[in-house]
Amino acid sequence: MDIQKEISLKSYNTFGIDAKARYFIEINSADELWQALQLEEYPEKFVLSGGSNMLIAGDINALVLHINIKGIEVVKEDSDQVILKIMAGENWHTLVLWTLEKGYGGLENMSLIPGNTGTAPIQNIGAYGVELRDTFVSCEAINVDDLTLRTFTKEDCRFGYRDSYFKNEGKGKYIITSVTLQLTKRNHRRNTSYGAIESELEKKGISDPKIKDISNAVIAIRQSKLPDPKVLGNSGSFFKNPIISESEFHTFTKDHPNAPFYTISADSYKIPAGWLIEQAGYKGKRFGDAGIHKKQALVLVNYGNATGQEIIDLAWKIIEAVEKKFGIRIEPEVNIIGQNGNYDQ
Repeated sequence: MDIQKEISLKSYNTFGIDAKARYFIEINSADELWQALQLEEYPEKFVLSGGSNMLIAGDINALVLHINIKGIEVVKEDSDQVILKIMAGENWHTLVLWTLEKGYGGLENMSLIPGNTGTAPIQNIGAYGVELRDTFVSCEAINVDDLTLRTFTKEDCRFGYRDSYFKNEGKGKYIITSVTLQLTKRNHRRNTSYGAIESELEKKGISDPKIKDISNAVIAIRQSKLPDPKVLGNSGSFFKNPIISESEFHTFTKDHPNAPFYTISADSYKIPAGWLIEQAGYKGKRFGDAGIHKKQALVLVNYGNATGQEIIDLAWKIIEAVEKKFGIRIEPEVNIIGQNGNYDQ
C-alpha cells in the first residue's frame, strides 16, 4: 500500500485549510479500506472523504485514509422506480446529474451540494425542502473495531435535521462504503415550494417544470449566493438553522415581527440562521483572511491563508453575538476536526 508522509490537505478540504497529514493513503476499494484498518503500525487513523463538511483545526497526526471508492450500480428497477447502490467516493453533485440524465427523480432539489455520497447519511444532507432520508434505503459501513460490514436501514440511521446515528452514538465507529437509494422513474414528486425555486422557474418562463428544470433552478439559486469552493474556500452553510419551541417562537416574533420562519410542526419552528447572523451585523465582515460571505451570512470563508483556528474563533464570535441579540443559540453544521479527530464528517 502506498503510504505517503507529510502531505498537505489543502486540496482535500473545501475550506482550503493548509493542514498536514503525517501519513496519507488513498483508498480505492472496500478491500483496501479493510486492509488499511488492520495496519497496526499506524494506530491513529483519520477518515477523509470529500472534505466538504469539515473544518480542520490543525495538522492531523495520524494515518489519513482518503476514501475514493467509485461505482454506481442499478440493484433493482421496474417501470416506476429504480434502486441504486452508490459507492462512497462518488461526488454527490455528479451523482445528481447522472440520475437526471437517466430520468430518475428524487435528488434534483439537492443539486450542487458539495461532498461525496458516503458522507451524505452522516449529515442527512438536504436542501430546498428535501432530505437524503426521503430517498434513502440503506447504507453499508465497516465497523472500525472488529472490521465487520454492517447494513444500516433508514430506521437504524435515526435521521434528524442534519443529524443521524453516525453523528451521535455511532460517531467514529463506522466508515460508510456505499449508499442505496430509491428513486422514481415516472410520476415524480416535484417539490418547488421551498425557497426561491418557484420564482426562479417563473423567471425562466417554466410553468410545468421537469425534474431537470428544478435542478437547474436550484443550481442557479445556489450559484447566485454561495461561493465556489474552488475560488473561495468554504464548506457551504456553516451553521444549522435553529429550531425553537412554540413558546420561544411567540416571544421571538413579538420582538421581531418581520423575521422569516418555517413551521416544522404544531410546536416547533425553524428560524433562518443566515437572517439571524445578518441582523447581528456579521454579514460580509472580514477578520484577516477569515470572513463571512457578502451574499450569504450562513457561509464562513477563507480568503486565502486563514487557519482552521481563526475560522473557529470567528464562528464563536458569531454564535455569541446571535445569542446576545436574540436569545437563540445557533450551532455549527460542519464538523470541527482537532488533531485527535478520526472522521471528517
